[in-house]
Amino acid sequence: MPSWGEVLEEISMHSNPLDVTRRKYLKIMNKATGRNVIAYYSCFLQRPSANNSSINDNDKNAFMQTVYGLDKTKGLDLILHTPGGSIAATESIVTYLKSIFRNDIRAFIPQIAMSAGTMIALACKEIVMGKQSNIGPIDPQFGGMSCSGVLDEFKRIREEIKNDPSSVELWKPILNKYIPTFLGDCENAVKWSNEMVTKWLCENMFCNEKDSEQAAQNVVSKLVSHSETFAHDKHYHIEECQSLGIKVVPLESIKDVHPEGCKDLQDCVLTIHHAYMHTLSISTAAKIVENHKGGAMIMNHQPIQQSAP
Repeated sequence: MPSWGEVLEEISMHSNPLDVTRRKYLKIMNKATGRNVIAYYSCFLQRPSANNSSINDNDKNAFMQTVYGLDKTKGLDLILHTPGGSIAATESIVTYLKSIFRNDIRAFIPQIAMSAGTMIALACKEIVMGKQSNIGPIDPQFGGMSCSGVLDEFKRIREEIKNDPSSVELWKPILNKYIPTFLGDCENAVKWSNEMVTKWLCENMFCNEKDSEQAAQNVVSKLVSHSETFAHDKHYHIEECQSLGIKVVPLESIKDVHPEGCKDLQDCVLTIHHAYMHTLSISTAAKIVENHKGGAMIMNHQPIQQSAP
């Protein structure tokens, strides 16, 4: 299969090259696996400030469009490249996909699926990752602050003031930044993420485990805790994911699938990834949801308009 540079050369040969190239390789993957393929890609690496690159409720419309007309009995291979986004939208998308494909969904992560993207991956029966792939923590954020981190900090403050009441003056500037109900909202967000992902793991990835609840909690407790992950952008690569008990299939190990014109499934998946990354770099696309039959919804980056002084 073509390399990064060869994909770029192929793109330049067609009148509508970006669409043609992506769909060609999605179709090859479908023929090789016999499963439905949907790619979900965001421009967050190319345009970090894009205002519609994260997971949101409009993505449900995109998935509805790309699911339409597929043979639902053949399962779904979902290729993810996303920074995450709304927990509510993520819950809705997963609920929708599971209602169509039940538990027969595999997540492929060619490079990055963070935050709510990790949640989607954990809802699948297994995650296929390469040596270069990573997922991230699932601790919810408010205004760029980790809800788990806020709760840990407040717990520390409470303990220090309890042990030394005079320290309250030192902590006042930090305590003043917490508006009423904020701590409660943080607690609810952490509980929501914890319970939602635990439920998905028990229903699917760990459904055959002797103690699925404990296996799920072992994973969730690590990924939702700010004290365990240290930072929301921490990258968990394949070995770390496996050590947590997540069911990860190494992309390089799938040798029994032979897509047309390529060595193995790894070769095909990475070529698909190259095609999407070129599209997001060259075009104005902010997000693409697309299936192997050519059905797609492409959302363009909408630059923020600056008003005249």
